[in-house]
Amino acid sequence: MASIPVKKTKGKGEKGGVRSFFSQWRMFFRQFVKHPGMIGSVIPSSATLVDRMLDQVDWRNTRLFVEYGPGVGTFTRPILDRLPADATLLAIDVNLDFVAYLEAEIDDPRLRVVHGSAADVRRFIKEAGHYQADYVLSGIPFSTLPDGVGAAICAETRTALRSGGAFLIYQYSRYVCRMLTPVFEDVSDSLEWRNIPPCRMIRAVKQEALAQAA
Repeated sequence: MASIPVKKTKGKGEKGGVRSFFSQWRMFFRQFVKHPGMIGSVIPSSATLVDRMLDQVDWRNTRLFVEYGPGVGTFTRPILDRLPADATLLAIDVNLDFVAYLEAEIDDPRLRVVHGSAADVRRFIKEAGHYQADYVLSGIPFSTLPDGVGAAICAETRTALRSGGAFLIYQYSRYVCRMLTPVFEDVSDSLEWRNIPPCRMIRAVKQEALAQAA
């Protein structure tokens, strides 16, 4: 699909408080009912899971952070809270309703939202004016993707990352690991119980070129 950069409305800011909270939940639930295979869970990720996933990032040295499937911004907002002022967050989603929702809710010049597939990540990175990403975060339910799509996303993500960059995945099973191990040199995972349901935290690192040669 063609990319659709989201236009920010100056001065609008981000909605907050109880109204924003329930707005997120309504949107999330409606999209789960419409596209359960694309979202994977009826309940958004817990704050504990968000913190543990993002604690793995070297924010000081991050200039391009990519997020697959931002949804209602459960991770997007905390990423922006941590992201350096001169960095970019590229969020990619196949769901136009989520793209429109983020457009209405988040006004931040560091955020670029595009409509399309994560398999086209390298094209989106180039269109955003970058060469490679420092980190890629994904909550896409790989076990429900059509045959070949998950493997293509993993391979494209490795190419899109700089040496030493990491692909961070939160998932309810280890299914995606079988797609990661053929293309990433270092794959590890752990379980976060303080989430409904308990969630796998998977980290795939693109090794430094010198380490590969050794």
